[in-house]
Amino acid sequence: MSAIALTFLVSATSAVCPTQPAQDGPIPASVVVERSDHLEELYKSGITFDAFFDDADRRRELWVKNYTEGSVAAEMVARVEALEGRWRLLAVAEDWCSDSVNTVPFLALLAEQASNLEIRILDSDRGRELMEAHRTPDDRAATPTVLVLDDDYEDVGCFVERPADLQAWALDARPRLPDSEFLVEKMSWYEEDGGVSTVREIVEALEAAAAGSPLCAGTEGF
Repeated sequence: MSAIALTFLVSATSAVCPTQPAQDGPIPASVVVERSDHLEELYKSGITFDAFFDDADRRRELWVKNYTEGSVAAEMVARVEALEGRWRLLAVAEDWCSDSVNTVPFLALLAEQASNLEIRILDSDRGRELMEAHRTPDDRAATPTVLVLDDDYEDVGCFVERPADLQAWALDARPRLPDSEFLVEKMSWYEEDGGVSTVREIVEALEAAAAGSPLCAGTEGF
């Protein structure tokens, strides 16, 4: 077991990133996705990854490790740059979230290297409506929730909480494993994967958006 995995045993209750409960039920997706002007406002109110990274104090060691030691395959960067137009990722994330810390740094690295991709970040209070509109397969609003926005700030794809393979495991394992064991196994998966699955799924979502076939990874549909 790595030193980083041991660190997370101290806060076993964070095995699943806490989320805010829906108020009077989920916000209909149409309220969010059909208002590109609203999404543009939200995007522009978000902070850059650099600002988020500088302020991240919880799980600091892993934020630093994933961002400074992480890498993105050149093939993934090339696939993004092959797409016409400019693209934006609007991520709802929290520094304390074990899934955010294992996904957002790699998306930031992708955005830094792909000349036609940008990223902005909202906290879960500001981004609650986006989380509610793009829920997990087991019907949770979760961090991170990452929207793919096109040139017109239209919602044309997303990535929710975890890569598909990890999410499939988590949905099966979460009810039967103690918090501490679930967290260690999840963190071990992330460490071995090194952001590869997250980046691949975001690139696939970008390509699907460019092809006019929106894809929302981590949910049961777009």
